[in-house]
Amino acid sequence: MPTYKGACFCGAVELEATGKPEAMGYCHCGSCRSWSAGPVNAFTLWKPENVTVTKGAQFVGHFQKTPLSDRQYCTQCGGHLMTDHPPLGLVDVYAATLPGLDFKPGVHVNYAETVLPIKDGLPKLKDFPAAFGGSGQEVPE
Repeated sequence: MPTYKGACFCGAVELEATGKPEAMGYCHCGSCRSWSAGPVNAFTLWKPENVTVTKGAQFVGHFQKTPLSDRQYCTQCGGHLMTDHPPLGLVDVYAATLPGLDFKPGVHVNYAETVLPIKDGLPKLKDFPAAFGGSGQEVPE
């Protein structure tokens, strides 16, 4: 199985993701935009057992605004690492955290909230897929 290595901004925390992600795409929700300080967040979703902090676990900080998202960051540099989504059974390791992973997005989620329209031909979901409690409704680019 392939293993992808990543680290926070300063390198105090290192992690590995093994296998292949369950999904990759872009999130346009206000929470992701605010957390990432960008107009869109590139995500890679993994089964929790496929993501391991290999160095600096004592430096992993947590911020959980809602039960859906346990956002994790380095307490030394503030670098963002991942978000655990316990109700979904998935961990979002931000695409930028895994530079060796060939990022191939397949969907845009929460596109109804976008501030950066992207015309790339990928499906644009109003919120989340129905399997994750959303409407599954597609919206136009």
